[in-house]
Amino acid sequence: MKPMVSIIVPVYNTEQYLRRCIDSIVNQEYTDFELLLIDDGSKDSSGVICDEYAEKDARVRVIHKENSGVSDSRNCALDHAKGKYIQFLDSDDWITPDATRLLVRSAEEYHCDMVISDFYRVAGERLSSKGDIEEDGVLTQEEFAAHMMENPADFYYGVLWNKLYRRELIEQHKLRMDTEISWCEDFMFNLEYTLYAKVFYALHAPIYYYVKRKGSLVSQGMSISKTIKMKLNVFEYYNNFYKHVLDEEDYEKNRLQVYRFFLDSASDGVVLPSVIPGTKKLGEERASINENAISSDGQAADYYRNRKMLEHYMEPVALKSDLRIEDVMLILCLKEHDIWKTRKELADFAGISRTRLNASLQRLVANDVLKVEEVKEPREKKEGRRKRKEEEFQMEKTRVSKRLLKITWLPASENVMREMAIAQKECDAARFADFTEEEIAQYQKLMEKTKSNMQRVLI
Repeated sequence: MKPMVSIIVPVYNTEQYLRRCIDSIVNQEYTDFELLLIDDGSKDSSGVICDEYAEKDARVRVIHKENSGVSDSRNCALDHAKGKYIQFLDSDDWITPDATRLLVRSAEEYHCDMVISDFYRVAGERLSSKGDIEEDGVLTQEEFAAHMMENPADFYYGVLWNKLYRRELIEQHKLRMDTEISWCEDFMFNLEYTLYAKVFYALHAPIYYYVKRKGSLVSQGMSISKTIKMKLNVFEYYNNFYKHVLDEEDYEKNRLQVYRFFLDSASDGVVLPSVIPGTKKLGEERASINENAISSDGQAADYYRNRKMLEHYMEPVALKSDLRIEDVMLILCLKEHDIWKTRKELADFAGISRTRLNASLQRLVANDVLKVEEVKEPREKKEGRRKRKEEEFQMEKTRVSKRLLKITWLPASENVMREMAIAQKECDAARFADFTEEEIAQYQKLMEKTKSNMQRVLI
């Protein structure tokens, strides 16, 4: 049976980082893949490490060959790939545990020819998130090309490793890497692929850790004249790409913008700045999990596991929606009721402090997900009235106001809710993996009985 994804990793003298890269792949939540490790004549122990993984995991295939460069290694892997989709990694980088799952889900749900994702830029022990397309939803070829025109020399568009490709399209048009060039060879492949791709999707969750260690053309021993010639050739290809995608009138309108690629790439490619703005410490980019607590027994451990499992699947929704995980978890609570008696009641239900509740509500309001209103609820009060003939009070009901919290969902919440529903399905599928239908039905029956018992005590 053919795998859904072929994951391609060219390997050359990266023994120091290789295990981290391969571990991040073989431990993916999504398991329907083959891993093609192409050992490009490594002189260190990289080839041995590849063979070790192949012996332990049937999904891993290793090809050893003489050194001929990264482009030829990728071409070799494409010749052997069997998957419906193609995913690339560099052997000194790594991916998040949900990377392949999120890429495949996006491609299948939106019937995409390409999924392009945000990624983490890693410098030492610091990292920052990198993306470019802020627009949510499916993009046409023209829309994708327009975004690319704004930042033509950006790694986001140029590299292979933050994308998922449809192998059928690659084989149909016989697309391969140009082994004659050593600068922007990834970008050349992407341009050619984009000529034939029709549907694109921007995944706003960072799923790839890119470590800047690659050398410049000068450090590779490339002469100045050959470097200039190579860049001119790449620019010519880029220019012709837009001549093909745009009609003559639109091309003339955007010609100066197209030429910006040459200016942006006048330096030796796009590199990380020495200090990355908005950085975080490596390891703090995703919600933390206490492995000892996950493995523990008891009610507190059960509660912790359930919460962390749900957070794990909801976190990409938060990242894609420019929210925090606590905001998405609050949305789950708010979906239960549209009106709450007090903020204290809502905070208690959500299991957070009033301060954190208010901060989360402010972020949801700022992102146009919802509107929060203080409304008046009538309640009854006794009020005495003096009768004309005798001093007695007639109790009658009058109405005075009490402030309630009302939540109104705005149009922007629709995408968030849809993503959350998908994440909830994936979470349930993971929780009930290997369960039979009978076992699931029995579990649900027992949960209903437990619910009734707890209601009897608490209400």
